[in-house]
Amino acid sequence: MRRNLRVAAYAVCVRDRQLLLARSPGPGGTPEWVLPGGGMEHGEDPYDTVRREVTEETGYRIEVTGLLGVDSRRRLFRRRGLTPMTDHHALRLVYEAEVVGGELRHEIGGSTDFAAWQDLDAVPGLTRVRLVDVALRLWRERPADGRPAAPPYPGG
Repeated sequence: MRRNLRVAAYAVCVRDRQLLLARSPGPGGTPEWVLPGGGMEHGEDPYDTVRREVTEETGYRIEVTGLLGVDSRRRLFRRRGLTPMTDHHALRLVYEAEVVGGELRHEIGGSTDFAAWQDLDAVPGLTRVRLVDVALRLWRERPADGRPAAPPYPGG
């Protein structure tokens, strides 16, 4: 079995009751909203990762104001045809941040194609990845141990 670890850093930027999100083409071509952020490069500090990724995906420069928590998710899957199973472990650091410069723009040639501020009340109605809900729970609850009080998704 193939094993894969992906470490990534994401930002929760809330301003005027709106959340900054980016749109990803999603699996099967169905667009889904994601937090701005992404994978760490080898040797990169996660603090630098989140600042770089937010700028790449939204055009904004941010100041990290705190670490909200860590989301760890593991799943097994098979890629394309007869390849061996992959044991994928996603470790995601979720930061709180505020916009300090730049202008909203969309990423070109990257993993997202659109960036926008979304009303917090509208987020539950959006097609979004699970991490958006996890991050908003961390932002609202601010647990001392960096984990929401209960799993935000079935099965833990």
